This record gives sequence, C-alpha cells and structure tokens, in this order.
Amino acid sequence: MPPPAPKWSNDDIAALPAWTLVQAYHPVARRFSEIFAAEQLSPVQFGVLIQLEATPGISQAELARRILVRQQSMAELLAGLLERDLLRRDADNRRGRAIPIHLTDAGRSLVGRAGDAVAAFNRPRNLGLGDDEAEQLNLLLHKLIEASRRW
Repeated sequence: MPPPAPKWSNDDIAALPAWTLVQAYHPVARRFSEIFAAEQLSPVQFGVLIQLEATPGISQAELARRILVRQQSMAELLAGLLERDLLRRDADNRRGRAIPIHLTDAGRSLVGRAGDAVAAFNRPRNLGLGDDEAEQLNLLLHKLIEASRRW
C-alpha cells in the first residue's frame, strides 16, 4: 500500500502568514541581538528605554502594556535598568499613586546610540522593501498585534 499523500505542500506552508512571520522573526531577531549586544541591552530593555524617551514619566503599568510584557516582568526589567543608572523613579509624595519613570542622562545617551542603529536597520532598503512596502508591512504588523490582544 503506498503512503498517504502529504496533507501539506510547500505552497500551503508558504501561504500561512503567521508561520511566515515566525520564519521572518529569526533573522530579524538575530540582527537586533547584534545591534543591542553592542550596548549590553536586550530588545525588551530597548523597548522600555525608547518608550520612556517617547513618553517621559509613564507609569510602570502603562509601560508594560506598551511593550507587551506582564507587570511582574516589568518590575525585573526596571530593576536592572535602575541598577545600570539608565532610569530613575520620582517617588516623592506619590503614596497611593503611580510613580513616574524617567530616563537618566546615561539612558538618553544609550537610547540615542541604539536608536540610531535600530533606525538604520529599519530603513526599507535594508529590509529588502520599497518605502510603500515597508509602510504596508508596518500597518499589517500593527493589525496583527492588535488582534493578538484578543487571543
């Protein structure tokens, strides 16, 4: 008796957008790891720092929502960044209210260096895309992120 016909073809596999995203993730993550290693950062730590540059004084809870991590994980992330003197908390007279978090001068300097490398990597031609394609890809990825909040 011959073996059953395969359920999946290579074309079927290539037509799975989320699976294609997983495949694209690996080389992109490798490149980001190289960029961030130069600054002794992880991608998530960079996410924290760049969000703090964009939104000084943001709360820990809002920061966790924006970079898509649990609040428990955020406490650990912040502890490491505080220890490296990359950020500070304004705890004076905040009893019962969220404590604002800000970048230090060292944090701003690091975001500048790492941010320049991230921006260069994200140029459409470096990603093998045209300007319109990069814009469309970014739009679609944001839609996917929004959809993931319902999973």
